[in-house]
Amino acid sequence: MLEINIEEKENYTLCQPTGELDAYTVVAFREALTKLAESDVSHLLIDLSEVPFMDSAGLGALIGGIRRTREADGAVAVACSRSALTRLLHTTGFDRIVPVADSLEEAEEALKQSSTSST
Repeated sequence: MLEINIEEKENYTLCQPTGELDAYTVVAFREALTKLAESDVSHLLIDLSEVPFMDSAGLGALIGGIRRTREADGAVAVACSRSALTRLLHTTGFDRIVPVADSLEEAEEALKQSSTSST
């Protein structure tokens, strides 16, 4: 089971999925990211720290959501404190398309920097 918490922070929107992100749960995650992109979220921080497992379907949904947000001129950063998931993001080259940080605070800073460098 996957739960997705969306929270409006002062300078960004936080998306926090909790649970496994795989072929069985990816639809809900994809829909949440699509709604965020369609609502013109300009700064999106995705916190994967409560995702113990992500397969290729989850990675594809993540990349698609980031693409849609960027197409709407938004900035995105990812926080992930799980070493196995962080390794996956680095191995697949995901960290070359968006900042991937070990903590929420580091991801907030990366999001702030990426949004100022794109303007």
